Amino acid sequence: MKNDRLNHAGYLWAFSAITASPGAKAHYRRRRDNHADSHAAAQRNLFNRMIGQLYHCLQHGERFDELVAFPTPPSVTEKAAA
Repeated sequence: MKNDRLNHAGYLWAFSAITASPGAKAHYRRRRDNHADSHAAAQRNLFNRMIGQLYHCLQHGERFDELVAFPTPPSVTEKAAA
């Protein structure tokens, strides 16, 4: 069963994260480029990931850390070091 209010809030949350968070934007771009997801599918995947991160933070009493939530893939780090 779909919750329309949660769906709308998630759409806005993911959209603002794509524009403000480098990690979220990189995740969105990987979904678009590597998985050939449509904009809506990539944004929905990002929202699902962020919901999982929120759940983890609430369960463990931790603060959100973007570097933990969206770690840099090893291939990007290796290319930057070269």
